[in-house]
Amino acid sequence: MNLFSLIREDFRNVKENDPALKSRLELFFNYPGLWALLFYRIAHSLHKKNIPYLPRLISGLGQFLTIIDIHPAATIGRRVFIDHGVGIVIGETAEVEDDVLIYQQVTLGGVSLEKGKRHPTIKSGAILGAGAKILGNIIVGENAKIGANSVVVKNVPDNCTAIGVPARIIARGFDQNKFSHNKIPDINKEIFEYMFKRLAIIEAAIKTKDASHLKDDDAQLDEIYELFINSLKD
Repeated sequence: MNLFSLIREDFRNVKENDPALKSRLELFFNYPGLWALLFYRIAHSLHKKNIPYLPRLISGLGQFLTIIDIHPAATIGRRVFIDHGVGIVIGETAEVEDDVLIYQQVTLGGVSLEKGKRHPTIKSGAILGAGAKILGNIIVGENAKIGANSVVVKNVPDNCTAIGVPARIIARGFDQNKFSHNKIPDINKEIFEYMFKRLAIIEAAIKTKDASHLKDDDAQLDEIYELFINSLKD
């Protein structure tokens, strides 16, 4: 697609995917992510033509107006939706494929000062929750979900959910009917729930001096414990 077709598609993408949009006028005042993409598209087009200085100047202007920092050399695909957007940073060698959803304060950053590929690759259909930090030359797979405020420092496979600091995989498999990124298990809650239930079972056995029910009660806790242990292995 040419530059103007990409820009038109970016505007159309917001109208098709954001239920909060009530009128076209709002596009001009309430969508910094859309305008950040506009500045990026122009700067990236000039960067590919090896025009010096001007791409970074346009990128800097876009950063000043939107508080979103996208390096003109980064690669961003089609129908990428930057929701709210303030505080987003996308580094020079970052690659974002088609149909990715990015929320505010996400960082696609590097962990090395060496030249070459040092920023993440985000595959098609991924969702990056607010405040997520994805660092280094790693890959976030297709349809993956990254929980809010997670710090991702290693690859996330396709169709997986990762949360935490550092991020760990807590769910595998993708259901297109459950696209919302708010349906993310809370592994800390799971382990605390496990411990409290375990203590309650032990206390009940001590008070009643009856341990006959322990085996059945333990079986009910196995699923919670297995989820926690598997998250630590990933």
